[in-house]
Amino acid sequence: MGYSLSKLFSTDIGIDLGTANCLVFVRDKGIVLSEPSVVAIKENTREVIAVGSEAKSMLGKTPGNIRAIRPMKDGVIADFEITEEMLRYFIQKAIRTVAWQRRLLHPSVLVAVPSGITEVENRAVKDSARRAGAGNVVLVEEPMAAAVGVGLPVAEPAGSMIVDIGGGTTEVAVISLSGIVGAKSVRVGGDELDSAITSHLKRVYNLMIGELTAEQIKIRLGSAYPVRDELELEVKGLDLVSRVPKTVRITAAEIRMALQEPITTIIEAVRATLERCPPDLAADLIDRGIMLAGGGALLSGLDKLLTEETGLPVFVAEDPLRAVARGAGIMLQEIDSMVLE
Repeated sequence: MGYSLSKLFSTDIGIDLGTANCLVFVRDKGIVLSEPSVVAIKENTREVIAVGSEAKSMLGKTPGNIRAIRPMKDGVIADFEITEEMLRYFIQKAIRTVAWQRRLLHPSVLVAVPSGITEVENRAVKDSARRAGAGNVVLVEEPMAAAVGVGLPVAEPAGSMIVDIGGGTTEVAVISLSGIVGAKSVRVGGDELDSAITSHLKRVYNLMIGELTAEQIKIRLGSAYPVRDELELEVKGLDLVSRVPKTVRITAAEIRMALQEPITTIIEAVRATLERCPPDLAADLIDRGIMLAGGGALLSGLDKLLTEETGLPVFVAEDPLRAVARGAGIMLQEIDSMVLE
């Protein structure tokens, strides 16, 4: 009876607390929220004035007394107070999507975090979630959540490999029997790709661009492998010499070169994980291959480059952006059997 009543008056929530985006899964509802991990605050009082999509639209365009910030960096909390406010906003917004009868208790929350974070960082995530209104808080490793979310047979006694490329980190893991056998976490992801583009334009053209412009260039021109129809794009920014706006034309080929360093770091993380993989599980990967998830999986040609570098088949998950959140939602079904700290 106690279990039934607790489920009647509570809401279980799974959160992909990403550096670039936060996705929230509500039990029996699916993914109800997907917004940028951005918060706009008043500079002098640190009062939160916007969260998510509204705040992201302010990046690089705010007056002096307002600042749009990303409270998550490299997959972990960089600003505890603002992260707590952001979590509270997302949790409360998610709760409003369910029937009023299920709002009476603090929700149990499952949060996906990078596999390489420290115990102190783990504790920070838990504390922020609790102060934001969560009841029980369970942390799961992002590569496991991503593997579950894309449908890999993680419970089988055979090797499955996932590469989850998020905004701040890339998580590489080999999974068997519902456990991570080998993993590598590097603090390189979509944000590093954006930074590489920004640095390239500054170095080659003396052009300063904002975060949103760099992201759009990555989406429209970014690639890891040569493509048949190389596109070009006009980019507008601020000339660092004359200090006036100017426009330059860039090509997909030069952006691919600019992205080479962070992409190489990702490839090396995959290789390092494969080198430490037990022989029997490595043999499984010859047929099963590597699954790509996360927003970085959408980078054109990355699957082809990884196949060339590893000799293994590489697949891009369906809807890779939602893989971790979907996996967290599936794992919510087992939240009551997990050890809640």
